Amino acid sequence: MSAARVVIENAYVVTVDAAGTEHESGYVVLECAEIVAVGPGAVPDEHLGGGASVTRIDGTGHLLTPGLINTHHHLYQWLTRGIAQDAILFDWLTALYPTWSRITADTVGPGALGGLAVGALSGCTTMGDHHYVFPRGGGDILGAIVEAAGTVGVRLHATRGSMDLGRSQGGLPPDFAVETTAAALEASAEAVARFHDPSREALVKIALAPCSPFSVTADLLRESAVLARSLPGAVRLHTHGSETVEEDAFCLERFGRTPTQYLDDLGWLGDDVWMAHCVHLDDDAIGRFAATGTGVAHCPSSNARLAAGIAPVPQLLAAGVAVGLGVDGSASNESGRLDSEIRMAVLAGRLRGGAAALSGREALRMATMGGARVLGRSAELGSIEVGKLGDLALWRVDGVEHAGIADPVAALTLGAPPPLALLLVGGSAVVRDGELVRVDGDAVARGVVRAVEELRGR
Repeated sequence: MSAARVVIENAYVVTVDAAGTEHESGYVVLECAEIVAVGPGAVPDEHLGGGASVTRIDGTGHLLTPGLINTHHHLYQWLTRGIAQDAILFDWLTALYPTWSRITADTVGPGALGGLAVGALSGCTTMGDHHYVFPRGGGDILGAIVEAAGTVGVRLHATRGSMDLGRSQGGLPPDFAVETTAAALEASAEAVARFHDPSREALVKIALAPCSPFSVTADLLRESAVLARSLPGAVRLHTHGSETVEEDAFCLERFGRTPTQYLDDLGWLGDDVWMAHCVHLDDDAIGRFAATGTGVAHCPSSNARLAAGIAPVPQLLAAGVAVGLGVDGSASNESGRLDSEIRMAVLAGRLRGGAAALSGREALRMATMGGARVLGRSAELGSIEVGKLGDLALWRVDGVEHAGIADPVAALTLGAPPPLALLLVGGSAVVRDGELVRVDGDAVARGVVRAVEELRGR
């Protein structure tokens, strides 16, 4: 959409602002990629004239939400879905490391395009990706992921991940899958210099992300934190934490500390840090997360797929911890859709804490404003408010599957995901009527198949 002004009217508007404001029939006005008006009822005449070129979108029978924010993905894993289907995390990783060691920029690019396309089709306007496998001779893998995000048209929080603790040193990954500590730090600094945009309108931001306590050394964790905090542009930190009981056992045996205590000792708690999973946190750990402002990426489907457990999300939210949603790697979540993670978060939370443990609206807040907080972008993303960027998702709720539902929000948070009528990133269309606007979905699928065949050596 090239119009100077975009008006969405007659929609059920869920703002996800601090007060939880909703308009049964309301409007949102965008101008120059920014939200300039939100309200109930008819659009004021002042927003329909004034000499500006105006595109009006009738949202009758639709639910309008902020664009969804995926806080944790491994896009390269789009190429290895459907493998090790009945394994726990450590066995699953061991089965997949040999294949991942053969990835290149030429295969990761099409795989990332597939994962990003599906993310957009599920309502995501911002995608967080954690890439930590960089085989020697693999080419510009991070660059390929950044290029794929630009092709689809979504915002990308790409993390430059790393592993330097091979099996010969007591780590989980095989030695051929790791880098040296020095090489990982050098490449991390280079990634920030090449791609990180500190501006509020940024389409690409970079964070530093040593993979996990069982795949990196204490030196790499410590020095990555020092490096990120020394660089300009508010570079954030990301890692996996407390995902499984096996990880807990590894940390207790090797370091004499829980994962949270170990990471805390290394400077890895703070309001510039978010951690994926956090399934096995005790009350002390939750307290430390809350006190330090450390965020959490909750990945309920992957946690279930790998039998990792159910994260204490209600307790985290009650403590004031910023919690966003993530799909995790496509090899442990063969769907890769964030819209369905909203429902999964509700169901998992209730299995752990009872019927009142987590509401659909709380889960939607995690998928929007919670994700914005986790990624350090709550000032410009995550809610429909004047002054925020025009990242919006318009869902059709008057079709055969959702028509007549008592609460349109429940159509998204408790039912099957509604069809996505429109996805805007900075006011520009990325999805329209369930189809990608900037890239051909069939061509993306063909590219994925070719990349998978190349990776498998066919």
